[in-house]
Amino acid sequence: MSENMFDRAAITEFRFVRWEFDPASGEARLVYAFDDGAELVETIRFPAAPYKLSPERLSAVGRAIRLLHLIAGVSYYKAAAPLRLRTSQPLEPSLQALLTEVYELGLGEFAYRNHLQLRGRLQFLSGDGDDAPGAAPVLGLSRHALVAIGGGKDSLVSIEALRRAGVAQTVSWIGSAPLIRACAERTGLPLLNIERKLSPLLFEYNRQGALNGHIPVTAVNSAILCVAALLHDADQVVFSNEHSASYGSLIPGTGEVNHQWSKGWDFERDFAAYVRGFVAADLSYYSLLRPFSELAVARQFAKLDRYDAHFSSCNRNFHLLGERPAQRWCGECPKCRFVFLALAPFMPKPRLMGIFGRNLLDEPGQAPGFDALLEYGDHKPFECVGEGRESRAALASLAGSPTWREDALVARFVEEIVPQLTEQELALAPLLEAAHDHGIPAALWGPLLEDFRA
Repeated sequence: MSENMFDRAAITEFRFVRWEFDPASGEARLVYAFDDGAELVETIRFPAAPYKLSPERLSAVGRAIRLLHLIAGVSYYKAAAPLRLRTSQPLEPSLQALLTEVYELGLGEFAYRNHLQLRGRLQFLSGDGDDAPGAAPVLGLSRHALVAIGGGKDSLVSIEALRRAGVAQTVSWIGSAPLIRACAERTGLPLLNIERKLSPLLFEYNRQGALNGHIPVTAVNSAILCVAALLHDADQVVFSNEHSASYGSLIPGTGEVNHQWSKGWDFERDFAAYVRGFVAADLSYYSLLRPFSELAVARQFAKLDRYDAHFSSCNRNFHLLGERPAQRWCGECPKCRFVFLALAPFMPKPRLMGIFGRNLLDEPGQAPGFDALLEYGDHKPFECVGEGRESRAALASLAGSPTWREDALVARFVEEIVPQLTEQELALAPLLEAAHDHGIPAALWGPLLEDFRA
């Protein structure tokens, strides 16, 4: 492929070229290429440099950046999606298995939308030798959590739960979204903002016809924060992905495609195991909300009110390109609809309408969008929203409320959809119970469960 020219049909291989890290500046450089084409260089800058690291800590940082390099490549790989991916370093079997999941399952929606078949076909080609890391050492990291914040309700629930549990934490995010910064500052906790700059060449390739679509960005951000934890002496990286994230969209003729695969339990379990096994034995990666449904998290968030004027889950606020809503909530996307619906059973109606500026459940034109959330005549949207049974249970709860039952879409639900469902399919209480699969530290699990039951 000639310099800066992009011909997807001619590309045969994606290459992980090299990574670099400068402790003096705090900058990591991740370098990729297609075949023998131009290098795509991503930069990530960790604040508070220079970093004075012991040889053992610097070695662990190198292992974490190696992992980051291999996972973050997904942002560039998708431009052409060749079936061969090559790195000059050897890949241990556990890492190759993790990468196969990230690139095949994490790109499931991307592949579906672009009519590609990646599952079971990707080949990770690696160098020979014994350069792969051995068992990770215990580094003696301090008891401190880097907590990822995304500007929505989930991370705020985690932050407040950790605060009540007495866990020292730093609120952390990647990128420059003003809304996330406003939420982070509202917590009153120490902040860590990491700068990530994608290669400008990727955007040029997009203009020349590269493939595009959703990537498992949570996997990338997880790897970035693991590097940050080692640099900032924290023994925990905490995300806020709930139980519902493991449930994808059921596509007729295709099967399950999970938009939020890297927010699911399978990724969390496998990524955490690799980090403990090969990066740092005392670095824990987990989601604090993993055992809980979206509705359980919404109930918990409704107990707070300090973030009502600051949070937003509307993804249109976070698009790299394109139009953003004038307000924090567009009111027209699956995320807006779901968050409104999830909060409605647990929050006074005037408060909820004050947050959104309107009543989405009294807008008949929104019916098709809510039907998709219900998985009624349509599949679950490709968005980070809860399961269809959660939406059905939330609407069933509202149907019994004098405050909500006369709203257009609630009344429609009662008349048209409820007769097709069983009482079990409409039950809310079972969805508020904790599930068993999670990686939450044992010392934290008891207080957290008690907190959610209060």
